[in-house]
Amino acid sequence: MALAIAYSRGLDGLNAPPVIVEVHLASGLPCFTLVGLPDTEVKEARDRVRAAIINSGFEFPSKRITVNLAPADLPKESGRFDLPIALGILAASNQTPGKALADYEFAGELSLSGELRPIRGALAMALQTAGNGKAFILPEASAREAALTGSGEILSARSLLEVCAHLAGQSTLPQAAAVDREKPAFSPDLAEVRGQTQAKRALEIAAAGKHSLLMVGPPGSGKSMLAARLPGLMPALDSATAKSSAAVLSLIGQFRPEAFGVRPYRQPHHTASAVALVGGGNPPRPGEISLAHQGVLFLDELTEFDRKVLETLREPLETGRIHIARAARQAEFPAEFQLVAAMNPCSCGYSGHSNGKCRCTPDQIAKYRSKLSGPFLDRIDLLIEVPALPADALAGKPDGETSAAVRARVEAAQERQQARQQKPNARLSAAEVDACCTPDEAGSKLLKQATTQLDLSARAWHRILKVARTIADLAGSDTVRAPHVAEAIQYRRFARG
Repeated sequence: MALAIAYSRGLDGLNAPPVIVEVHLASGLPCFTLVGLPDTEVKEARDRVRAAIINSGFEFPSKRITVNLAPADLPKESGRFDLPIALGILAASNQTPGKALADYEFAGELSLSGELRPIRGALAMALQTAGNGKAFILPEASAREAALTGSGEILSARSLLEVCAHLAGQSTLPQAAAVDREKPAFSPDLAEVRGQTQAKRALEIAAAGKHSLLMVGPPGSGKSMLAARLPGLMPALDSATAKSSAAVLSLIGQFRPEAFGVRPYRQPHHTASAVALVGGGNPPRPGEISLAHQGVLFLDELTEFDRKVLETLREPLETGRIHIARAARQAEFPAEFQLVAAMNPCSCGYSGHSNGKCRCTPDQIAKYRSKLSGPFLDRIDLLIEVPALPADALAGKPDGETSAAVRARVEAAQERQQARQQKPNARLSAAEVDACCTPDEAGSKLLKQATTQLDLSARAWHRILKVARTIADLAGSDTVRAPHVAEAIQYRRFARG
């Protein structure tokens, strides 16, 4: 046959639309033409496929070869189309049965020897192949990743020759088995942190309601240490959220199958650009906020980030998604991350420290803190000070609660939230805040007084109520009471300064 058709998958954001690989052989001077909006990586498939076919013991046809990747308006990138292109050429030249191609989808990069190399995005593609009636043939490492979806038939192959033998009925490719998952890593432990009682309490509230948190304190006070322990206070991911988190990491090849179900913890450097943080490029790729989906995004030295970069976080903090629009393509990625940030109180770092080292003037301190805009600070639920520890606290033995003890309370609070509103308190809309977070009479009076005295915005009002609702959940209370509101108000002190 002069025409063969194989099936594969592309990547468009988090979607994996089907791609039809059409291969036609015609008489004329030998040439190899790729059409269908391929990028440089796909165009290089011509050389990889030719060498892989020859080194696998097949004959590369000396004809005019035209490969069309349809649909033509979908950008094609990476080497995932090497395998279907090679199989299409072999089927069109009658070296493998062409009818068998209709029962499968293929993706895999070929080495020059014909071995299959892993590709990125295998899990995202496998999530969308389930239920289409076709088995999905992938390189061995990628197949183990795709098998974590638990749906569809995923077959594992190590080489082009193995795939051809399977299609010819000479052997059978094995069903891919998911690798053993790691037990969720709940370390380092919160008990290792000395002192900082208020900061630990704020960390517990942040974990229970999935609230954003900003810690302000001098160098060495334990801000980074506290942030690293937040994932250990959060419950393990369930199957659905684990798949959504893994799918994003799979898009850039950073997903490890053995870590499936472990919450991501991302800590980008303060020199990161807006594109690195929120995503972008052509075609669009996910940024750090999406890679931290269902996990923690820690921004250390917050004021050292470019202000325009931080402003890009305002929308995803509210919506939990990021929409990237470019002239040619658009993409939307999930971004339900929990923001934890840390900063110094002034440019030298020692404002308010007992050692008296700070020589910053009030104007210099105000200028330093003004690097963070009011609207950005308004979107952070908990703002706390982390003071330097005295020598006796550092010399003593750790005596705080363990992460396991705190995690038990967090899990109970989150169960109350799921039963009441099917979402964490931090994700409540304005109408849901009115329905679920209305305080009692004493709490309402206290909040009105605080709003007047502290000149709080409507957004700050709602965030205080959400935090108060989480504090009440941790206490096992169905009603938001005045003590819960009072504690929530004190977590806005830095915003007033």
